[in-house]
Formats: sequence, C-alpha cells, structure tokens
Amino acid sequence: MPTRPAPTGPENQPEPPVPPDATGYARVFAVREFRAVFLAHALSLLGVVVSEIALTVLVYGLTGSPLLSALAFALGFLPYLVGGTLLSGVADRFPARRVLVVCDLVCAGCAAGMALPVTPVAALLALRCVIAAVSPVFTGTRTATLVDVLGEGDLFVLGRSLLRIVSQSAVLIGFGLGGVLLTVVSPRGALVITLCTFASSALLLRFGTRRRPARAGGGSLMRYSLAGTRKVLGDRRIRALLLLLWAPPMFVVAPEALAAAYADEIGVGTAGVGLLMCAMPVGTIAGELYAGSVLTPAGRSRIVLPLAACGLLPLLVYPTAPGLGWILLALLVTGLTGAYTLGLDRWFVDAVPEELRGRAMTVHTAGLMTIQGVGMALAGVAAEFAPVGPVVGGVGMLGTVCCALLVREVARTRPRK
Repeated sequence: MPTRPAPTGPENQPEPPVPPDATGYARVFAVREFRAVFLAHALSLLGVVVSEIALTVLVYGLTGSPLLSALAFALGFLPYLVGGTLLSGVADRFPARRVLVVCDLVCAGCAAGMALPVTPVAALLALRCVIAAVSPVFTGTRTATLVDVLGEGDLFVLGRSLLRIVSQSAVLIGFGLGGVLLTVVSPRGALVITLCTFASSALLLRFGTRRRPARAGGGSLMRYSLAGTRKVLGDRRIRALLLLLWAPPMFVVAPEALAAAYADEIGVGTAGVGLLMCAMPVGTIAGELYAGSVLTPAGRSRIVLPLAACGLLPLLVYPTAPGLGWILLALLVTGLTGAYTLGLDRWFVDAVPEELRGRAMTVHTAGLMTIQGVGMALAGVAAEFAPVGPVVGGVGMLGTVCCALLVREVARTRPRK
C-alpha cells in the first residue's frame, strides 16, 4: 500500500541548521521562523506606535481636553499589571501560535473599532485598555516561543536582543514617523493602518511559525495564572533575577520623563528636549549591538553584575549642571550599560522551568512596563518639590544602592557548579 507523502509547511519541516559561517546576529536571521517572528514584531510595534499617536490626537480633537488626551496615552501602560497577572496562564495553557495570532486579531479588532467614525471617546479609551491588557500576554508568549524557536542558548539571547533593539529604535523614529503620517491621513485613517499592521502580523505568525502544543493545562485560568505568578515570585533565584531585570529600568526612566522640565531648567529649548530623549536609547542600541556582535556568551555573563550595579552612576552628574554636552554623554553611557540584559536574559531562561516559562515571561513583561510607569510617576512627583537636577541625581544614587543589593542577591543565588 503506497504511503502518502508527509505534508509540507512550517508545522512539519525541521528547522534548517544555522550556516556554519554565520556569526553574531546573522546566526539568528538564518533561522526561518525567527525571521517571521522578527517581522511580525516590527509590524505590531509599528501598529502600537501609530495607534498611540493617532488616538491621543483623536481624543484631543474630540474633547479639547489635555487630561483625556494624556489619559489615552497612559492607558497603554496601566492595564499591563492586570493582564500580566490574571491572564499570564494563557501563555502556557494554549498552543503558543494560537495565542499570538488571537492576540493580534483582538488588537486588530480594537483598532477597527477605534477607526469607526461613530465610536465615542469612552469606547476609544476602553478599546485602548483592551490592547494594553492583551500586550503582556502576547509579549510573554512570544518570548517563551523564542526559546522553542532558537533554543535556550546563545541564539535566544541574540534574538531577544534584536527584538529589544527594534523597540528602542521605535522610540527614536516611531513617534516622528507617526507625526509625519498624521499630516497625510486623519487620526482614524492612521488607525486603519494600525489594523493592517496587526492583521499582517497575525498572518506572518500563522503561516511563518510552527504549531507547538501547550505547555500545561487544566483548572481555572485565573487560578492557574495566579499560581504561576506565586511560583515565579516565590522562587528566590527567579525573583532575584526578575527584580534585577526590573530595577534599572524603573530608575532610568526618570531623566526621560523629566526631559522637558530639565531642558527648560537649563535653557536649551525644544531641540534640547529631543536630544535628552534620544541619548539614552542611542546608547542602549549601541551597547546591545556591541555585546551581541562582539562578546562571547561567557563575556556577556561576566559583564552582567558590574554593569547592573554601576549603570546608574552617570546620573550623579545631574546636580552639578555641567552643561548639555556632559549630560548627553552621561545618558549615553547609562544606555550603554543596558548591555547587561543579554547575559541576564540567559540566566533567567536557565532558571525558569519549562512548564512555567510562558507565565514567567508574561509576569516579567507586565512588571517591567508597570514599574517603569511607577518610576515616571514618582519622578514627576519629586520634581514638583525640588529642581530636576537634584531629583535625577537622587534617583541615580537610590537606584545604585538598590541595584547593588540586588546584584548581591543574584550572586548569592547563583547555582553551584
């Protein structure tokens, strides 16, 4: 009896080996599935950036209220904690590809609703909350899937780094491009573009990645999600690594959040605001590219603790008001020290059990976004009572102390060989 040929397609074809002559980031792009994930990430990120700008402008145009306009932007951060804790189990309970595609389709549906001319302001804000609540589930699932696509070793570290570089680049150019876009199309027209980017991302993930089974299942989703959060935070090693991934970003947002106030304080105008906002992301991108392209995995591990402990020290120059050039250099150096995350990512993946990976990555994403929002808010409150220079310098000092304590805890929990 003749046998039927095995079906072809990404579900059944083994991933071709990485070419032996590929080095650095080229090794990651040699993996076909990662190329699909990377392009989908860029498209969905573009959709998020465009929707943030378009929705802010749309709400202000409809209401004339700066408060509601700012709220439309802030709602992109606030629901992360809810989605990341109550829905984290989705990342492990269901097949990863299905989760990613459904998340993209939900976001596309929300964008379609926001683009409708009849949608009122309250509904616009509610739909923005839905996208924000879905985001940590999507990001956590995608990060866990990267381990399946690239393995737990160096390829995962480089792949994760590339996705972060895309995100940092969006900070530099995304909002500028979005502003230009709104000179050509209306805010609701821009939201239609967002709908297209999310739909394209869903198609890429559906047809460009393999179907993999769920990691676990059974029981109430909320109970399962909360149990995963307790396990993540209850493990001393995982908790220490997670806090070290969260703490520096919480403090480094202060100079960016206060850039406009500081530019006014030192009299450098709106051009100075742009430079102050861009300096740190430029350093972060450069640091990641160097660590990913030049350093070996062992080298990336060696720089984790020193850079995490000292990365905020450049901010101590703020109270001395040395001039814009020195401040920009301090921000650039602070961004460069962000290269510590490549080695820390590897440690985190190694520490998390496979059946907990999706929930751990979702909790990590939700906590990271939430804690950055808290850092921005606290910096703003402090700047109401003191000049920006001393506030940022104080943040640098407090952050250095906190990071040094966390570095000590991470070193203490390091597995014995």
